[in-house]
Amino acid sequence: MKREDIRNIAIIAHVDHGKTTLVDGLLKQSGIFRSNQNVVDRVMDSNDIERERGITILSKNTAVMYDGVKINIIDTPGHADFGGEVERVLKMVNGVILVVDAFEGPMPQTKFVLKKALELSLQVIVCINKMDRPEARPAEVVDEVLELLIELDADDEQLDCPFIFASGKSGTASLSMEEQSTNMNPLFETILKHIPAPSGDSEKSTQVLISTIDYNEYVGRIGIGKVDNGTIKVNQEVVLVNAHEPEKLEKVKISKLYEFDGLKRVEVNQASVGSIVAISGIADLHIGDTICSPDHPDPIPFQKISEPTIAMYFSVNDSPLAGTEGKFVTSRHLRERLLRELNTDVSLRVDETDTTESFKVSGRGELHLSVLIENMRREGYEFSVSKAEVLYKEDENGKKLEPMEHAVIDVPDEFAGIVIEKLGSRKGEMINMHTSGNGHTRIEFSIPARGLIGYRGEFMTDTKGNGIINTIFDGYGPYKGDIQYRKTGSLIAFETGESITYGLYNAQERGVLFIGPGVKVYSGMVIGQNPKAEDIEVNVCKRKQLTNTRAAGSDDALRLSPPKILSLEQALEFIETDELLEVTPKNLRIRKKILDPTLRMRDRRNRQNN
Repeated sequence: MKREDIRNIAIIAHVDHGKTTLVDGLLKQSGIFRSNQNVVDRVMDSNDIERERGITILSKNTAVMYDGVKINIIDTPGHADFGGEVERVLKMVNGVILVVDAFEGPMPQTKFVLKKALELSLQVIVCINKMDRPEARPAEVVDEVLELLIELDADDEQLDCPFIFASGKSGTASLSMEEQSTNMNPLFETILKHIPAPSGDSEKSTQVLISTIDYNEYVGRIGIGKVDNGTIKVNQEVVLVNAHEPEKLEKVKISKLYEFDGLKRVEVNQASVGSIVAISGIADLHIGDTICSPDHPDPIPFQKISEPTIAMYFSVNDSPLAGTEGKFVTSRHLRERLLRELNTDVSLRVDETDTTESFKVSGRGELHLSVLIENMRREGYEFSVSKAEVLYKEDENGKKLEPMEHAVIDVPDEFAGIVIEKLGSRKGEMINMHTSGNGHTRIEFSIPARGLIGYRGEFMTDTKGNGIINTIFDGYGPYKGDIQYRKTGSLIAFETGESITYGLYNAQERGVLFIGPGVKVYSGMVIGQNPKAEDIEVNVCKRKQLTNTRAAGSDDALRLSPPKILSLEQALEFIETDELLEVTPKNLRIRKKILDPTLRMRDRRNRQNN
């Protein structure tokens, strides 16, 4: 049985190629908003951090009606760190719209998401977006997409995919580069024509694979998935099974059922084959579970999510200022919050350590973990995190393997030399380089994941903000040898107190300061960066000695250079292996793991001897 009144599609693309803006255009033209309604741009990016950074982190479901057909649309993240979100939602759809920037062409993440779609034999519509860009080069980009499809072993049907030329910003789409359109109708028509209708057997027993979990304070966990077979009803008795956990068999009851209508969830009493539904009222529901009829508990195979490649230690804050700024500060609070994150983030791992005060948190990349840290501090959590470290493996011969990244870098020609030099020193191997003729060079590297830790900030400085770096996980390779991350040292506060202008004035001669006057500091806290590769202790609480003699000029105001205030990403990039980042709702402080200077010196000596 085919449900011709439904189409299920996912919108996939590299970061910043315009997926969410394109969905905006589809939503606005499908008539789900009132004509006088004020609609924000990128309406699907509902999370605060998504709106601030202009990136999609969580996949979102929406639905529009066109010509009597309900089109369920899933907007997916474009960032490699959130690839786990893309992998699992593709199980809910029958086709994808691959959005490619008309100037940039296919990028690393384009290849990643397209490969996943082709592996699942999904139909592809290629949408060349941002046609209104002055430097757009659609004809070349079409060739590049076709080359990518051939490279990924697409079959004949997938190679014969339709191309749409669109501008998500102006809400237009057309079937050829020359054709001018005033609306998105050509894209709607192409979806109805080329994306297969969902099929299944409505007479069979119920089967719903849960691909996404949402969480709501009031109703708890909400599972989102597609009805593969049968029908699902409110108050129906069902069982939970899982293809990766053969022993799982749990009886539960459907208490509430929703379908999507625009940006809203609408309560329904039942749903049939092909419908994408949200189910609430099941406490122990996980991604990958299949909801089945009790008489036929048959789990649906589920995409195994890629393993994490990077880890940090989240610990209870034990600095002298601990507990003064956060609402949730204990190990119990930290543990509960991290385990709750596992409910919705399938790419995350949380492991207990040999102490109850610390947890090893593994993810897909620095951005993945930094978004979690930022969310937690906004919720009132106070804790400390260590420097990111990569997760190694061993091959069958016992040789050490490390995660590798494929990096694609676009820079103005004049900065190509410094980028090649820096990545070379971080064990990067250049595999391709070509100039575009418009003053830009594209360089491709194979580089260990740890070689990129702490590099992005340096990259932006080296290229004066004009460079673009994109990376994608490229499997495991042989260990490449030691890498020196930081060639600079830290300026460390000598005593506990409050920073004074006089003390800061003397300290700024030693390097770049991270704090201004009137800031609480403690012994062992990092308050600046020393340009030399050694740590120096400075006394920023030092007051000027008062005498009864007045010298000419001694009362002139002391001039301080503005402090360099580090963002969360910059602080995570800056910290060394012997340092921690203290995260509170109000402040980010870098500190040494060992605060006592004598013990710190003894520890350094021991490490050098070993």
